[in-house]
Amino acid sequence: MTYWSPVADDPVTRPPANGFRQLVAGAVGNVVEWYDWHVYTFLAVYIAAEIFPGKAGNPLVPLLATFAVFAVGFFARPVGGLLLGAVADRHGRRTALTTTVLLMGASCLLIAATPTYATAGMLGPVVLVLARLLQGVSAGGEFTASTTFLVESAGHGRRGLFASFHYVSATIGQVLASGTATLIVFTLSEQDMRDWGWRLPFLIGAVLSLVGLWIRRGAEEPRGRWQMERRPGLFHALRHHPRESFLICGITIGGTIAFYTWTAYLPTYAQVNQGFDKRQALLVGTVSLIFFALIQPLGGLLSDRLGRRPLLIGFAVGTAVLCVPLIDLITPGSFLSLLFVQCAGMLLLTGYSSIAAAVNAEVFPARARAAGIGFPYSLTVALFGGTAPYVGTALDAAGAAGVFPWYVAALCVVSALVYLRLPETAHEPLEQ
Repeated sequence: MTYWSPVADDPVTRPPANGFRQLVAGAVGNVVEWYDWHVYTFLAVYIAAEIFPGKAGNPLVPLLATFAVFAVGFFARPVGGLLLGAVADRHGRRTALTTTVLLMGASCLLIAATPTYATAGMLGPVVLVLARLLQGVSAGGEFTASTTFLVESAGHGRRGLFASFHYVSATIGQVLASGTATLIVFTLSEQDMRDWGWRLPFLIGAVLSLVGLWIRRGAEEPRGRWQMERRPGLFHALRHHPRESFLICGITIGGTIAFYTWTAYLPTYAQVNQGFDKRQALLVGTVSLIFFALIQPLGGLLSDRLGRRPLLIGFAVGTAVLCVPLIDLITPGSFLSLLFVQCAGMLLLTGYSSIAAAVNAEVFPARARAAGIGFPYSLTVALFGGTAPYVGTALDAAGAAGVFPWYVAALCVVSALVYLRLPETAHEPLEQ
């Protein structure tokens, strides 16, 4: 790995003067992005009923179709990570960030206007797939652009703290999505939710995208000597840094399956397998996400002091060992048991999520950092994170719901092996 030793008074390489403003610009726009992305998950049951026809009286069929579209969005993320990562490396991080939030707003409007199967037949599913593809491109670019922006805006010894705000902001977006969905579900009747209520959160997301655009346009471009070099080609990182690309995949695989298991799939699992109603599951999800957001900076600060490897290894080993018994602790209909399990899973996950942005940024040299992170990270998330709800639901439909937590544990073991060989980068200067 290559590191650049920054000179404190060098105007080319020093971090932006107003670190707090940079933190807000990177984080607040990210809130909007992830609100838009996750509100789809929380309303999947309603979307399934209106956009996809049921078959043979089995409610899992339209739900599987809805989660399949959820996965389609993930498979567009590597394209977004590569294309918008290249934009960030060639034209600046801020340009990529404003592009992602515009794309997400457009996709939200498209989902809000999606016709139902009853009124337009197959046109509804086609429009929904197109909207999720657009969201996928935007989300793929969002992680890589906001990761590099936040870490490069941090001073030495604060990269873990700044990096933690990627998942703080992403989780706040999820909380807003979950909270908005919960509020609407509790306020409207079941029939109103099916008729038009599920569209409201997507309209709100389109408006929030304009707010995110306004905030990001006022951000300062992180400075670095990489801006003075010849701009890299689209596949520069894959050609010249293949080891680093594979390393990003290994770092991500356990974290992404754990993240989408605890935050996205568990509420649906509780409804389908443990007798929880929609309102109860959404409320548990919202409370546990607030807890998750609050503990992220603590993980980032701890990694700046102790290093990245102890937190990563603790996450992977802890999740591999405890995932199965934790899910087995869920008692049918028990609010407290579901809340405990989800919060415990998120506490373990913090060892990865709070520092993932810093670890990824520290792997690649600055010149190819955004695109270098974007493609392998988004590809891994698509293969293992985006498919988590679908795999879990499919296993349940096959009568093998108990296999899913073992699947999560096995992928965390893979990442644990990578973390054990990962060099410690917390106290090294970041190449600028």
